[in-house]
Amino acid sequence: MTPSRIVFATDHAGYPLKETLKQYLQDKGVDIVDTGAFSEDVVDYPEIMRKGAAAVLEYGCLGIFLGGSGNGEAIAANKVSGIRAAVVWSEETAKLARAHNDANVMCLGGRLIDPDMAKKCSDVFLSTAFEGGRHEKRVKDLE
Repeated sequence: MTPSRIVFATDHAGYPLKETLKQYLQDKGVDIVDTGAFSEDVVDYPEIMRKGAAAVLEYGCLGIFLGGSGNGEAIAANKVSGIRAAVVWSEETAKLARAHNDANVMCLGGRLIDPDMAKKCSDVFLSTAFEGGRHEKRVKDLE
């Protein structure tokens, strides 16, 4: 089941893929909260990731954050208490990020993943529930 709202945050390198994924999810009826960037003009990503993380927490929804590799974006997002950001590059990593780690932000590398795979990862990430159970204690320990 696709959530009704998603937060997007990106730097300049992830901007083209963000626009592709936004349209893909809007076509499915998802409400998009876009915290930037809004072009391919060079920006510093930490502030944008903090804004995106704050929106994820405010709206109680999932986020998709993008950059060149997704690594810096995940590092920046994970500095915000309550955010569990995972770098994803396949359907399996998307599934495990949600099912085992209760990730609330998926980070993608716009320079490393093609749009079709990014759409597949988004579908899996957004439709996978946290399994809880043996993973619950570990996730709570992250805070």
